[in-house]
Amino acid sequence: QVQVVESGGGLAQPGGSLRLSCAASGSISNAYTMAWYRQGPGKQRELVARLYRGGSTKYADSVLGRFTISTDNAKNTIYLQMNSLQPEDTAVYYCHVLASDEVWGQGTLVIVSS
Repeated sequence: QVQVVESGGGLAQPGGSLRLSCAASGSISNAYTMAWYRQGPGKQRELVARLYRGGSTKYADSVLGRFTISTDNAKNTIYLQMNSLQPEDTAVYYCHVLASDEVWGQGTLVIVSS
């Protein structure tokens, strides 16, 4: 079973940027979907961005135009570029891969604060 590990979280100022990475232990080229979810303080986990096998994407309205999901299949890595960060983006961000199995990462914490 493929495992994934997120990295790249940390403290950012409002208006700043971060890039999250999700490194998979095996190939993700045949995954049905690859996605980032987040769970903010006192909130339910929500979808942030999803990349489908055919290349189409889906974004939460709250991040549309600010966040971009991408992959590097050669590196088996999924990225989430986050620009124009806002305090409301503070959350634990989780990587999710749907292939022959459903795989979740352990999460990486993003804090947006001045």
